[in-house]
Amino acid sequence: MENHSFISYANGKSLAEINSTIAVPKTKNFFRMLFAYTGPGALVAVGYMDPGNWAASINGGQSFNFLLISTILISSLMAMLLQYMSAKLGIVTQMDLAQAICARTGKRLSFILWIVIELAIMATDVAEVIGAAIALNLLFKIPLVIATFITILDVFLLLLLSKVGFRKIEALISCLIIVILLVFAYQVMLAQPNWSSIFLSVFPSPELVAQHPVVNGLSPLTGTLGIIGATVMPHNFYLHSSICQTRKINYHNPDDVQNAVRFTTWDSNLQLIIAFFVNVLLLIMGAAVFKSGAVKDSSFFGLYDALSNTAMLSNPILISVAKTGILSVLFAVALLASGQNSTITGTLTGQIVMEGFIHLKMPLWARRLFTRLLSVIPVIICVVMTANDTISQQHFALNMLLENSQVFLAFAVPFSIVPLLIMTDDKKIMGQFKNKRIWSVLGWISSIILIFLNLYNLPATFISFNMLPKQDAIILAYIVIALIVLLMAWTCWDMKQNKKF
Repeated sequence: MENHSFISYANGKSLAEINSTIAVPKTKNFFRMLFAYTGPGALVAVGYMDPGNWAASINGGQSFNFLLISTILISSLMAMLLQYMSAKLGIVTQMDLAQAICARTGKRLSFILWIVIELAIMATDVAEVIGAAIALNLLFKIPLVIATFITILDVFLLLLLSKVGFRKIEALISCLIIVILLVFAYQVMLAQPNWSSIFLSVFPSPELVAQHPVVNGLSPLTGTLGIIGATVMPHNFYLHSSICQTRKINYHNPDDVQNAVRFTTWDSNLQLIIAFFVNVLLLIMGAAVFKSGAVKDSSFFGLYDALSNTAMLSNPILISVAKTGILSVLFAVALLASGQNSTITGTLTGQIVMEGFIHLKMPLWARRLFTRLLSVIPVIICVVMTANDTISQQHFALNMLLENSQVFLAFAVPFSIVPLLIMTDDKKIMGQFKNKRIWSVLGWISSIILIFLNLYNLPATFISFNMLPKQDAIILAYIVIALIVLLMAWTCWDMKQNKKF
């Protein structure tokens, strides 16, 4: 497709500019093949360790020590299974998830689903704006309004990276993930936690679903629901099903396709293991770095201050290091690294769903600039409206905006994982790569759990907006849930009726 207009028609390969551009060696050496396929998993793993999940993990550690580590493990295993299916769909069909859904649904439904997924992408972008602006404020003392506008400039980073090749983008993302991992690993090692207790907490216990004790407004059950519900990011399945096609293989050779599925799965699982460890380290920080119950302000500002407040830290080694200010600075650096990771993956995902659902494309830098400007608006409004409030009230308002923006992820979850399972369970589409019975059963169980948890939390989320009386907020939440269920039924019906490939 050669069309140089600003917005053009796109109905070809997914992310055609990078599709099948990375050569794969003809070798039976396992490690050389794994290295060739390593990269897409890093972009996917970013969604599982973004700033939106940090407070939940640290709060879980503060409230229940190491108990919720097993919850993080369960969430990670669900993610591994569903991301495997997503990559397999992309490789076998040579279509990303958006293209595949569009091929089996009508134009009107495809447009509605595009809007739903775009809202989810913008929600994660709001979290990224908040995280990056706060990191700039903490590191360089830049006023929040100015720092928020500075985040728009990351479009130039994306423009630069688009010129150097996708392989280098993968390398950059991997390096930023390593920075995040090392920062939190360093802080946890200084805390000298009880490693035997941490290991035993990997195994689930009945206490995970207990409604008592209630600590800082959380019970073990609500902590578990929060972590599982927030972990799986729906837009990641669209991203993975596309970028797994960047490797150049012979799709007419079943062995090549099998190898691509195998090594892409290795890449994805290894990167998600790193994401698991990052989230576990965050939880351990809450349990072992800080004194129990010490962190009252779980916003990024509160965590930054806590890491430099010797009265809140748990042992002499941490206290001596905290006096230098390095702990809080490293936290802000990790926050900034996480935000820049999301810059790249969010923009790619937005382009994937725009091309896949409505067959339109625009330059990546323009796409980024447009979505970032939209995401900046609510953050600027929040900062300006609280300018005359106390510092703690400003921090609370930003924290609530971040948490409330994530409600749009709940809307998108069903429209990502249910179509994914329907198609990867279909032998006409997948052939020999159709899901095995065990993976299909586990996939549907995971999907039902994730959809239930996301919808279950909607009434409480609507109440937390404080925009309506409690009863009205609950009624509105149930109306939204009913609309999601009806739209999901429409999607499943269309996909069963319109089998175009």
